[in-house]
Amino acid sequence: MSSALKQAVSDLSIPVSWGQIRGKVWGPEHGRPVLCLHGWADNCGTFNTLIPLLPKEYRYVAVDLAGHGLSSHRPPGAFYTIIENVADVRRVVAGLRWTNFSIIGHSMGGSIAAMFSALYPEMVDTLVLLDSYGFVATDSKELPEVLRKVMVAMFQFEEKPEEKKRVYTYEKAVERLSAANPTMTEHSVRVLLERGLVQVEGGFTFSRDLRINFKNPWRMCLEQSLEMQSRVRASVLLVLTDKGFNRTLFEPSQRKFTSTLLRGLQDRNHTVVTVPGDHHVHLNEPEVVAPIVSDFLRNRARSQSNHGQHKL
Repeated sequence: MSSALKQAVSDLSIPVSWGQIRGKVWGPEHGRPVLCLHGWADNCGTFNTLIPLLPKEYRYVAVDLAGHGLSSHRPPGAFYTIIENVADVRRVVAGLRWTNFSIIGHSMGGSIAAMFSALYPEMVDTLVLLDSYGFVATDSKELPEVLRKVMVAMFQFEEKPEEKKRVYTYEKAVERLSAANPTMTEHSVRVLLERGLVQVEGGFTFSRDLRINFKNPWRMCLEQSLEMQSRVRASVLLVLTDKGFNRTLFEPSQRKFTSTLLRGLQDRNHTVVTVPGDHHVHLNEPEVVAPIVSDFLRNRARSQSNHGQHKL
């Protein structure tokens, strides 16, 4: 793996009104474009071990979402929501001058990818969801309470006097991130910390914006989620893990809708597979996921070249 990781990788910076969206690029300049979106509290390093195992003829761009990794934080007073991230994806692909591409999204990145694919169906030909159902539904009866909690958390944060971020030694930062992500290997933790730490006097601080810890205030009920799901025209590969998202990360009000959302994908003849592993299997054990993703990308590319733009 270490030799594979030494393949040519370049840095990316896309200017936005509040700063920059940063990221990394793999592959030939004119390769088939693939945008890679990481999960909550991670950064684009989550794809460091997977991308070197994927087809070499593709151009992979993995970005740090706003407030994560090396990308700029949102302005004071702003919330971090899925829809804001979707707008950022549109800004990134405009900066890249991409008009048709594939997306690989892990966890929250999968939700952003699916929403973008629903809003801009003509732009996305292939969608790979890694331990993410794409759309997450919240019980409509619980929406007001959820939204109020988000507001309370934000206002409490804003009322605090300016606090300095906690400073860690590197090894203590490894311990902290490992404790927060018990299914992640130590190697995976160290990979994420390459972009997840900022060196300061006396040690390191985590680079991510503390506001990302608030619950996402932009929610949809089941009916809205299914409507959005129906707007996706891309071919979809959903890679679930047997010890992952559905078992550990959903709120109770969301978990009860996953079977309906899954059936919506299956009814449209999308591809759903389950692999052994946990939520970060693509980073911990990329060899488990890479063959499935590689075959899907190549089969869809072959299908599109043989039959023109597919219709689902």
